[in-house]
Amino acid sequence: MGDDVLVEADVFTDGHDAVVAELMYRKLGEQEWRIAPMEFLGNDHWTGSFRVEELGNYEFTVRGWTDPFLTWQRDLKKRQEAGQDLSVDFLIGGALSCNPVLKDAARPAKERYATGIALKPPPPDASRVLTYGKTMSVVVDPVRARFSTWYELFPRSVRGDGTHATFRDVIKVLEEVQAMGFDVLYLPPVHPIGVTERKGKNNALKAEHGDVGSPWAIGAKEGGHKALHPRLGTFADFDALVAAAREKNISIALDIAFQCSPDHPYVREHPEWFRARPDGTIQYAENPPKKYQDIYPFDFESEDWKGLWAELKSIFEFWIGHGVTVFRVDNPHTKAFDFWEWCIGELKAKHPELIFLAEAFTRPRVMHKLAKLGFTQSYTYFTWRNTRWELTEYFTELTKDESREYFRPNVWPNTPDILHEYLQHGGRPAFIIRAVLAATLAANYGMYGPAFELMEAKPREPGSEEYLDSEKYEIKRWYRDRAGNLRELISRLNAIRHENPALQRDWSLRFHTCDNDQLLCYSKEEGENLILVCVNLDPRYTQAGFIDFDRAPGDTYVLDDLVAGSHYTWSGRRNFVQLDPHTLPAHVFRVTRK
Repeated sequence: MGDDVLVEADVFTDGHDAVVAELMYRKLGEQEWRIAPMEFLGNDHWTGSFRVEELGNYEFTVRGWTDPFLTWQRDLKKRQEAGQDLSVDFLIGGALSCNPVLKDAARPAKERYATGIALKPPPPDASRVLTYGKTMSVVVDPVRARFSTWYELFPRSVRGDGTHATFRDVIKVLEEVQAMGFDVLYLPPVHPIGVTERKGKNNALKAEHGDVGSPWAIGAKEGGHKALHPRLGTFADFDALVAAAREKNISIALDIAFQCSPDHPYVREHPEWFRARPDGTIQYAENPPKKYQDIYPFDFESEDWKGLWAELKSIFEFWIGHGVTVFRVDNPHTKAFDFWEWCIGELKAKHPELIFLAEAFTRPRVMHKLAKLGFTQSYTYFTWRNTRWELTEYFTELTKDESREYFRPNVWPNTPDILHEYLQHGGRPAFIIRAVLAATLAANYGMYGPAFELMEAKPREPGSEEYLDSEKYEIKRWYRDRAGNLRELISRLNAIRHENPALQRDWSLRFHTCDNDQLLCYSKEEGENLILVCVNLDPRYTQAGFIDFDRAPGDTYVLDDLVAGSHYTWSGRRNFVQLDPHTLPAHVFRVTRK
């Protein structure tokens, strides 16, 4: 919202007549078109723009015509410059414009010429106007869709002492989340958790007494997707959390996972919504060789698919009714594309403020398809892009490819499911490096907060990306005030993001050449705000090199390191950088003319 939509078109005709092009736009549902002029760029190419001030959908198209008066005006100027007799041309112009000065042969030629050049063309003859045969649309999202900072935590672990916490306990940490600079607090599923086939600690097939199970095994005797885990609190407690967060300009994001535990009421009430195996049992979820015996996936092509789809849409509507406007959707690529197009379209028609984050670590074309179907943001491959070449190639694609028009990335250095080997083996420097990259490469980023702050790096087993003693299966004792935590650094990075408009958009990203492959240098720019970031990607050793900063604002300029608080003066494009990962492996510079 508030952005300018840039539209380009090729508009041309046979012959040499002057062409006019206009951009037509309106909010979807409006009767009258609004008009914006288009500017001729050359080679039959035109451009125009319009500003979108409201949430929802706008539509636009282009129209063009040949204009006899502009053709006459253009040719009049050429003939005058060639010193030709213009008496007949003045009469032709007078007929086209009904202007008495041009028609009056007694007036001086100089006056008639000045009048003719100054005249505005009359409205076009409707028969000469051709409107492009297609009407395009653009979706206008809230600003938080473009710029957001996510913090994920498990509500049941908030107390940090190993006892089951509540929504009221989450309210107590909101001030801390706000102080760290996060504006979206993402909660994994908050529903009752099934008992049948409940997983134990570290994903053990058999749960021991007291094991709390995975929040993604949704549904128990207390209810399903429209119920709350009783130990988290009541709906009054949940509503109080949403309201308290809103007062601090924090959005509560809920995880929507369309799957059920064997104990979910849907399994008993609507067995037709699930796929049966030959032995009559319901097919549990699998991703061979992984098996999820505690989860039943829905069959989106069941005979009662219409009933299923309507019920699933109503789950979103239920939580919207409780003030939730941001949803992280679990594995949407394993559900029907047609469902998402219909569901999100229906929901956003009534609630254009909604944001949907697609948790789809899958093939690129599928991720892009989900974006086109209506998802606002998407997880990315950032976690697995660690070398300079990988990061440069990937973020060039995200910010320069045409897909940027519909695919909006949200980058995460870790999640409860993903502990990359870079973090497992890189120590504290690796966490700082990935935090700086996430916070400055992308306008939308998030982190699995407590684990990242405390630099949790132990995998369940060698070669695994699963955490040892994963919070997915147990209540964690987080000692978030532990000495050496990254809270201060994370808070500073988020403050830098909020203070610098250049970091609140993606498309201005530019990478800069450096003679050391372990150094990644890039910049972002918005108006007068210019940010240059230099990162040592090697978490073990000091790296140094010369960078070619081709965005240098002058012969001499000042760089303020917004993280370290230091200051430098550089001259020209080529300058030296050296970074020790064990002190601070990155510079985040604000660049200004000296």
